[in-house]
Amino acid sequence: MTNVSASEVMKLRQMTGAAMMDCKKYLIEAKGDIDKAIENMRKLGAIKAAKRADNITKEGVIAIQITVDGKKAVMLEVNSETDFVSRGEEFKKFAILAAQTALQKGEKDVEALKNLELADGNTLENTRQLLIAKIGENINLRRLELLESPGFVTSYVHGDRIGVLVSMEGGDVQLGKDIAMHIAASNPMVVNPEEVSAELIAKEREIFADQAQKSGKPQEIIDKMIDGRIQKYLDEVSLMGQPFVKDPNKKVSDVLKAANAKVLRFIRYEVGEGIEKQEQNFAAEVMAQVRGS
Repeated sequence: MTNVSASEVMKLRQMTGAAMMDCKKYLIEAKGDIDKAIENMRKLGAIKAAKRADNITKEGVIAIQITVDGKKAVMLEVNSETDFVSRGEEFKKFAILAAQTALQKGEKDVEALKNLELADGNTLENTRQLLIAKIGENINLRRLELLESPGFVTSYVHGDRIGVLVSMEGGDVQLGKDIAMHIAASNPMVVNPEEVSAELIAKEREIFADQAQKSGKPQEIIDKMIDGRIQKYLDEVSLMGQPFVKDPNKKVSDVLKAANAKVLRFIRYEVGEGIEKQEQNFAAEVMAQVRGS
């Protein structure tokens, strides 16, 4: 039987976060070879990760990284099952590592990101599986965006849960951050009113028309009412038409015009948006238990 020292066990524990007895067991099986022990533990980690793969991940953080010249940035949503885990330092470090890797490699596809190799020789996916095995919760790289700008990119993150990237020309970085903060708070749909789809405008017009018809007013007045409501709607959903959060007496378009600045594009992520919690199929669950007993 191979003898392993307490210092070797402690070293493996620090590297993996696994229990002391597990570290000792795997070191003995690997005849004291730490790298081999980690490889074997990784295999176990992959099994644990697979068992948690179906668990819903709707908590998490938004991680943003920007190049030194401010021309390129990535925004990544990394999810966990509970906010307790998403607040942990290890989870946040993993999210930052993943975002840094995406920026360094210029990767814009979240699935391809998982297969990229890190400085320690592991892939990001292997690192994810190790973290799942360590903390006992599913972790998911959900979505990734790479934004490049001929001007510059600024960002804003609110409480790790809302992230915004803004591509701008003109103005300065502070104005860019103010615009990003506004987008985080006001959640516009598009930059300019004309970018709203014709289908969506038609749908809103139909709703407004139905409401206006009930007023009993003449058709020409109703038409003007509908046009007014549509214009108000376009202002509400477009960045340029919204009142600026730092000075509601001005529209965002006014603030940008005064600074001779232009917003080319923005991206806004909010943790968990669009994720619907799956309903448990209790009949199937009971049947599975019966079959397994």
